[in-house]
Amino acid sequence: MAEEEANSNGNATLKKILLVINCIMLCFGTSGGPLVTRLYFIHGGKRVWLSSWLETAAWPVIIVPLGISYINRRRRWANSTCERASGLIDNSTPPRPLLLKPFLFVAAAVVGVLTGLDNFIYAYGVARLPVSTSALIIATQLAFTAAFAFLLVKQRFTPFSINAIFLLTLGAAVLALHTASDKPKGESDNAYAMGFVMTLVAAGLYGFILPSVELSYKKAKQVITYSLVLEYQLVMCIFATAFCTVGMLINKDFQAISREAREYGLGEFSYYVVLVANAIAWQCFFLGTVGVIFCASSLSSGIIIAVMVPVTEVLGVIFYKERFHVEKGVSVALSLWGFISYFYGEIKHPINRDDAGRDHQLPAPIIHAENERPQPKNDSSGSPDRV
Repeated sequence: MAEEEANSNGNATLKKILLVINCIMLCFGTSGGPLVTRLYFIHGGKRVWLSSWLETAAWPVIIVPLGISYINRRRRWANSTCERASGLIDNSTPPRPLLLKPFLFVAAAVVGVLTGLDNFIYAYGVARLPVSTSALIIATQLAFTAAFAFLLVKQRFTPFSINAIFLLTLGAAVLALHTASDKPKGESDNAYAMGFVMTLVAAGLYGFILPSVELSYKKAKQVITYSLVLEYQLVMCIFATAFCTVGMLINKDFQAISREAREYGLGEFSYYVVLVANAIAWQCFFLGTVGVIFCASSLSSGIIIAVMVPVTEVLGVIFYKERFHVEKGVSVALSLWGFISYFYGEIKHPINRDDAGRDHQLPAPIIHAENERPQPKNDSSGSPDRV
């Protein structure tokens, strides 16, 4: 009994550490990704497919932690004679390089294609909007996330989370009252309006993607570990990148990269630095997103994305000298109010949420340390929503 309690405490601590790390990555990517993407466009970049491709092109970096995890599993398997004797580990079968089973692989592939499409729609909008405006429009994805989370994973809400969703969505909607004053110099009204609409569509599609990831975790017939989450992210990014690669080939973007680099406003070397920084920032965003969903819920991920809007807003004004009209100020104020409302509810009702089966979150997937494995025969489902 004491051993089980110790394992439970250890898993809870590990979960908190992972949550903090993934929140940091998500915050960095949420603000850094749009800023670097906009930097590419305002200094002469014109390739929307290239910009969308960069959002998941850094997927090979995920191979490094996955390789380390596999090496550790192999080493523990080789030195597990004591655990073998106790029946915890079957030494006759070495650990597999990949943990994903067919269901999660297919789910990750489908989400990857949708992500690639969303990346293109988002890049199209960012190419035509100031980063401060596009960031505030993206905040509406929280409302879409909440709606789809309710439909797909039966998300439950508290008055605080409902209030936060309303305020954050209202804050983004305020922008539509005075969009003409925010139009970049030299851009037509039609192009600006199309960018506004496309960014809103991107927010809606991503609001569907987040609960879809959570649903695939919930329906998986295997225990969800962080290594498995990284594999899910790897497959998702590969398929998203493949989708955008097809678009680049059709649009002949690969052939245009060298020419665009020579003509780039900040210089050829800076052009490639911007591309690399773009890929790194967005990979942090996606890794942080799936990690927060794993440790908490899709709604929590959506909330963090929404509450970073004021930061992105301010950075856009500072670095790109974007205009800060009254509507933007109101939008930022409403976003901050929503932020405070949500986290006040999180702090005020932690015990009630735990006792009531988590009022507004699904049960988080079981986290097993890398040196633990559940007994395979006694648990018929291995479902991550079992406690």
